Formats: sequence, structure tokens, C-alpha cells
Amino acid sequence: MNDTRARLLAAAATAVREDGAAAASARSIAARAGVNQALVFYHFGTVSELVEAACGLAVDEAAGSYRRELDEVTSLTGLLDVGRALDRRERASGNVAMMAQLMSGAAHDPVLARAARYAMDVWAATLEPVLERLLADSPLAEIVDGPGLTRALSAAFIGLQLYEDVDPASTARALESLERLAVVVDVVNDLGPVTRRAVRSRLRSTRRASG
Repeated sequence: MNDTRARLLAAAATAVREDGAAAASARSIAARAGVNQALVFYHFGTVSELVEAACGLAVDEAAGSYRRELDEVTSLTGLLDVGRALDRRERASGNVAMMAQLMSGAAHDPVLARAARYAMDVWAATLEPVLERLLADSPLAEIVDGPGLTRALSAAFIGLQLYEDVDPASTARALESLERLAVVVDVVNDLGPVTRRAVRSRLRSTRRASG
């Protein structure tokens, strides 16, 4: 990546985090980067495409920085602990604000909508192998759709991050409910082999009856 392109990406990310996507113009971004605004269009085509590239880079870097911690997770409660730490760090870095801007702009800008989908895809791809590993030997694997659960948890977590600024108390309560659910799953996973077989058999029967 050449220096001008890198400076534009960094400036665009800062502009979205601090001023919002709607206020991120070629002129304001170029001024932050210390370059001519014509270079925005030369390197990226449009301002939206520059914002998309900057947000995509930020998401890639953020997701990559948590892979080691996620690899060391051994339970769903541990996964939620990482999620809480992730929330604090991403909020401090401005990435939560960036995601909020993408979601807000997605309704009227297809490029920002594409950027938001990419962010969701990256986090889902990061989380899915962790969930598959944690549930691999669980009786719940009989009824859980791994990719579907990954998407649900990713969407819920991002939604809670955005909701926290509106209603912190309700967000905390929602996270506590997820923690209680994770404890239940961990208890089921730790059952003895006989009980686990019984639970697995019952879940199979339930799935057949509902299918």
C-alpha cells in the first residue's frame, strides 16, 4: 500500500469515527490526510468506496487481533468474557461508532450497506469455528445450526453494542441473560456420558417431531 492510499484510509476511518459517515467528504478526508482531494477519487473512485475500504481494513485488523484469545476459549461463558473485553476495546478504539455509522448509512447508500455486510461476514467467520469447537461434543449439536447460531450471536452482539449508548441498563441485563444461557449450555456439556446420551436422544426425538 502506497503512503497516500494509507493516509487516506486512516483519515477516512478517523472521519467516520469522529464526525460520522454523512460528514465524511472528499475535502474533509483529504484535509486530514494532508493530500489533494482529487486523490480520493483517483485511488478509490468515490467517497463511499473510500469509507468502505477504511472500514473493511479496520474490521479485518480488529477481528484478527482477537483470534488468539478466541482460540484459547474453552466454554461459552469464556466466549462471553472475551465478548465483554472486545466491547470495551472496540468502543474505546471508535470501531463501535464506525459500525453504527455503517448501519445508519446502509439504508440509503448501497456501498455502505455492502461495507456493513462485510463487517458482519468477518465477525461471523471469526466466531463460527469457535462455536463449532465448543459445541462439537455437546448434545446440543443435535439441534444447533452452527452458521445460523453464529449469525444470530454476531447480530445480537453488534446490536447490543449499538444499543448500549441508548439504554445501558437494558443492555447490561441482556448480556446477563446471555451469560445465564451460556452457563446452562456449559452445564449440559459437562454432564456424564449416560446423561449426555439421554439428552442427545431426547433432542433427536424433539427435532424429528418438530420437523
